Amino acid sequence: MAAAEIRQQEDVLQYVRSLGQRARKASRGLPALPAEARALALRQIAVRLDALHGEIIEANEQDLKRAREREIAKPLLDRLMLDDAGVNRMIEGLRQVGDLPDPVGRISEVSRRPSGIRVGRMQVPLGVIAIIYESRPNVTVDAASLCFKSGNACILRGGSEAVMSNRTIARAIALGLEDADVNPDAVLLVETTDREAVSMLARLDEFVDVLVPRGGKSLIERISRDATVPVIKHLDGVCHVYIAADAEPKMAIEIAVNSKIEKLAVCNAIETLLVDAEASSVLPMIADALQAHGIELVGCERSRAQCKGMGEATEADWYEEYLGPKLAVRVVDDMSAAIDHIHAYGSAHTDAIVTKSYVKANEFLARVDSATVMVNASTQFADGFEFGLGAEIGISTDKLHARGPVGLDGLTSSKFIVLGDGQIRHR
Repeated sequence: MAAAEIRQQEDVLQYVRSLGQRARKASRGLPALPAEARALALRQIAVRLDALHGEIIEANEQDLKRAREREIAKPLLDRLMLDDAGVNRMIEGLRQVGDLPDPVGRISEVSRRPSGIRVGRMQVPLGVIAIIYESRPNVTVDAASLCFKSGNACILRGGSEAVMSNRTIARAIALGLEDADVNPDAVLLVETTDREAVSMLARLDEFVDVLVPRGGKSLIERISRDATVPVIKHLDGVCHVYIAADAEPKMAIEIAVNSKIEKLAVCNAIETLLVDAEASSVLPMIADALQAHGIELVGCERSRAQCKGMGEATEADWYEEYLGPKLAVRVVDDMSAAIDHIHAYGSAHTDAIVTKSYVKANEFLARVDSATVMVNASTQFADGFEFGLGAEIGISTDKLHARGPVGLDGLTSSKFIVLGDGQIRHR
């Protein structure tokens, strides 16, 4: 390695370490902040975002122009775009998070022991959370608000394609924190676009307690492989809707179509539709509705026999997260076959059944091992905002520490507390 490259790496490492040190120092004071002080700070950030509304849009337009020049894929462009409605949603999300019940310091499960001591649990922040994400500049606000509300400091590293948007948003956040007399180091943005900063952040376990990667599968796989910091993640969103034999046709069509087309480039959009053989008469209607929205369909032999213009699905299609206008379709013998398919090819993200049967619904809920399992609802509802979390820092398909949309509770842990009045132990 050339001397200049070594110096550059040393400079990036020193910069990332300085961010870690600042975030760790800021994190020490956050749990002691009164709940109202945290809520006030989020309201002040919302005011600053509103004041910088035009600058944020202008910065995003610069990012979009550069991204188009670099011929970035359309799904990433869609995620990068931030219009007036998007900025307003960020502001509203901040206010909603600020109004949520504060989890920090909550005491529960207190019980008196034979010795006379009382033992309970106190909900506490994780400490310093690093978030690495691509494209979506709204994540800067979502992550900052959730981390701060839950008493955590955070270090944010957005993608280079959104650098201008993220810098402007981060400036609004810092100003809002200062307006509320809070250390602005509670929310820090990694401003360098050097990719080495990502690897260094993933190994900064001296200062970072948890790492949350949000982005493409390759990014998350690389970070998960290299990280020495604990990671909360999902790799991909291969989601399914299963149309049961007794499904009401109109409901089946609406849920299947909405689960795909409401937004294409999201992890909760379905990538495979499973249709019970006894309900296959509804499949041509679903196919027509999807094709009318420009969705390319590929399917198994039984699916293709019923639907014009459907291509042949390969084995790879059942694993694929398209994040675009393509859907795989399979006719299955029964619910057990559908569940077997989901477990064999799915990513344990979000899966849904359409059925009139209470028994089938409960069996599906019990047997499908995914972070979110739904009955008679679009998979596009798998979202922290829709679940009442205010916002989410990401989706976790892990089983430890958090699972599903990660909101405030997922960004806290607990510690045991003991309350006594002079007891001593005798063995």
